[in-house]
Amino acid sequence: MSKEKISEEEISTQEEVAEEVQDTNTEEAASEEEKDERDSRIEELEQELANTKDGLLRKAAELDNVRKRVQRERVQLFEEAKAGALEDFMPISDDLLRTLKAAEESEIENSFLEGVQMVSDKFQNVLQKHGVERIDDTGVPFDVNLHDAMMKQPAPDEKTGSDVVLQVIENGYKIGNRTVRHAKVIVSE
Repeated sequence: MSKEKISEEEISTQEEVAEEVQDTNTEEAASEEEKDERDSRIEELEQELANTKDGLLRKAAELDNVRKRVQRERVQLFEEAKAGALEDFMPISDDLLRTLKAAEESEIENSFLEGVQMVSDKFQNVLQKHGVERIDDTGVPFDVNLHDAMMKQPAPDEKTGSDVVLQVIENGYKIGNRTVRHAKVIVSE
């Protein structure tokens, strides 16, 4: 009977060991599944994070581009407003220059002429301070961006080629690269 008892005990022990091994295998399998799920979730979150970072970088770049565009537009609007305001003063400049030219040709008191010259110089300095350049050169090639040809006449000598500015009838003005008013000129044929 002791053999039977031992056998029953052995069988019982073996069954318990088998159950423990099975439980351990089940736990390991469950642990593997949980680990796989965690790894999968981690990959999903990492991908989501990468997409979010990419989206944020794109939005930051877009915002920077908008800021730059707004700044360029602001500068352009300022320059256009400045040109518009200064354009109103250009006839005054023309009148001062015509007055000086007429005064030189007639017999006007020297002190009066000096006073007008000082006013004209001061006015021209203010225009220059604001970036206004007068277009009044003669002997230069005609440029449609700077000049309006009012008439053509024969060149005064052989050296002067065709389409050369011979005389400025009315000064032109530009601010930076922008021509505010074209110079009215006579050009050679």
